[in-house]
This record gives sequence, structure tokens and C-alpha cells, in this order.
Amino acid sequence: MITVGNITVDEDIASAPFACDLKKCHGACCTMAGGRGAPLEDSEVEQIMKAVPIAKEYLSKEHLAVLESDGCVEGEAGDYTTVCVDNRACVFVYYSEGIARCSIEKAYLDGKLGFRKPISCHLYPIRVAEFDKQRIYYQRISECSPGRSKGKRDGTPLYEFLREPLIRKYGEQWYLEFVSKCRAAASGLDLPEASENR
Repeated sequence: MITVGNITVDEDIASAPFACDLKKCHGACCTMAGGRGAPLEDSEVEQIMKAVPIAKEYLSKEHLAVLESDGCVEGEAGDYTTVCVDNRACVFVYYSEGIARCSIEKAYLDGKLGFRKPISCHLYPIRVAEFDKQRIYYQRISECSPGRSKGKRDGTPLYEFLREPLIRKYGEQWYLEFVSKCRAAASGLDLPEASENR
């Protein structure tokens, strides 16, 4: 384990290669079966609600119908998620050239929103768990194998690929210490293809 401030970091993050390859995965992390959407921090719920009127401009009739009937958020404090369509795609998903994309992020990139997207989505495939103290870990899923291959091919470590969301979540000083410790932990190691597990 690596400790940065009061955050525990799984060591495999230090040596894992990763860089999203949307042309091959087609945004699979936004459309996985399971019935629950993106995990939300309690503080994000209000921002999600405020994003709906703008984000829905990009959505299909099917997703708009689910928004109308089921809303955009479900759960309770400490366990909120976005709503899913047919137990798969997040209700905020729209499709562009066969790739599942986030309508909230699209509105942000178009300059219509100040909130980019839930931090759990921005950080993926890093996940945050709450125990005695916060722990971050790398969630390996088969759908992300193109990202592991691209990261290995390009020589991109996971911790560098996720620089922006990690700084968004924990701040720049934390991130600089995190990178330093990751590099020290991975010193002398190649960036191997991680084994699949779910």
C-alpha cells in the first residue's frame, strides 16, 4: 500500500498502464449491465439536478422518457447513483459515432455548464472506497482491456492518464506527492498487462 496524506492507494496503481481507447471500447463503462449508474457524492446531487435542463438537449427520446418517469438520481445519502436505462446505460448517455458519451460532459465542453461530470466517472477506472480512511484502487474490467493495451503501447501510466480528475478530487499538492510515490513504487518495473477480474 502507498499512503498519500490520509489516503491509502493500492500499489498496483503505480505500475498499471492505461489510456482510454474509445474507438475500441465504445464507452462501455457508461453502459455496463447492473442496474445502478454512476456513484455520486452527496454534494453532487444538486449539481446533477441543475444539469438536467441543459444535458437533456443531447439525449434520445428513450433516455428523455426515463428521465421524465424515473428522474436522474436514485438512492439515499451516502449511496446515490444516476438512474439507468434498461439496467444498463446511464440515463445521461448519448451516442456519437457508436460511442457512448456523457451529455453532462458534452454540455460542459460546449460551455453550457460549469460542472463536468460526476467525479466517479472522471476518475474511472480508479474507484474510491470509504473504510476507516479513504482508499483508492484500480478496478479492472474486461471492457477496459483496450485501454490497458493502449496504455502499455503508449507508455502511459494510469496515474498520469488520470492527472486531471485526481487533481480535481484531491488537489495539486496531493497529486504531486502521489506521482512521486507511484514512480518510486514502480521504479525498475515494466508496465505489465494487468490480469482480468471483475
